[in-house]
Amino acid sequence: MKEFALIGAAGYVAPRHMRAIKETGNVLVAAMDPFDSVGIIDSYFPEADFFTEFERFDRHLEKRRRHLGKAVDYLSICSPNYLHDAHIRFGLRIGADVICEKPVVLNPWNLELLEEIERKSGRKVFTILQLRLHPSVIALKEMVERAPKDKVFDVELTYITSRGKWYYISWKGDVTKSGGIATNIGVHFYDMLGWVFGKVRRNVVHIHTHDRAAGYLEFDRARVRWFLSINYETLPKEIREQGLRTYRSLKIGEEEFEFSKGFTDLHVQSYEKILKGKGFTLQDNRQAIEIIHTIRTVEPIGLKGDYHPFAQLPQTPHPFVH
Repeated sequence: MKEFALIGAAGYVAPRHMRAIKETGNVLVAAMDPFDSVGIIDSYFPEADFFTEFERFDRHLEKRRRHLGKAVDYLSICSPNYLHDAHIRFGLRIGADVICEKPVVLNPWNLELLEEIERKSGRKVFTILQLRLHPSVIALKEMVERAPKDKVFDVELTYITSRGKWYYISWKGDVTKSGGIATNIGVHFYDMLGWVFGKVRRNVVHIHTHDRAAGYLEFDRARVRWFLSINYETLPKEIREQGLRTYRSLKIGEEEFEFSKGFTDLHVQSYEKILKGKGFTLQDNRQAIEIIHTIRTVEPIGLKGDYHPFAQLPQTPHPFVH
């Protein structure tokens, strides 16, 4: 039985990590979050120590390690994106292996420093890239590998997940903290596309605003038009008429690729692989981090070239800019 600590216990994704820790037969001994709405812990590890101040959390784990000889084996990180690299460094300093949610960092150069600290510490950093474990995605990768080597696929990715005004007040609405739309809701798709279709050769951004982004990515084996949005008004009419607030579509040529189901156990599977020493590493993240960094920093070219049809949808003003 391994002992875990967790940062970001009040976050959206934290329960998936708690469940994964429990279902792999391990125990959460300490958790931290500046917000105290963490009653979900009772469903998994009611005996876990909880802290709302990082300094006390740090002191508690150091006391366990130095005076009681009970260093935690793993630190799971579910904190806001911009804090990931600092929390990874903390985990390595206290002698733990680290499991970090995506995006592991916001900038490619942050990876290099973490890899250096990882080597010196003798510990490992693993990340959650759960789409690589999705049965449909694995089948797609196998299909691409069986295709003629000179075959380049035409792909269209659309992902709309409606968010309310709270989004812009939270850290997610601050591009310096979340990395913006493409990072916050798109990084796992870019990782999946690279894993399936190879190295990225071209990265063009057509639009990039507070509530949407669209662009064109060219990989070894695919030409990808993509559109991401958190704006309800960008949902297809038929989706809104069904009372739904999320739309996910991936087309390979004219064929719809179905991968909307099967997400339930992917964090558990991720933990199972990590506990066997076969988890995804910092280096596995590099291409996706480079893609999101470019998307965030280049100047959008507008509606030119091969753009996603949803890029033409009317723009809407920021809800808090008058």
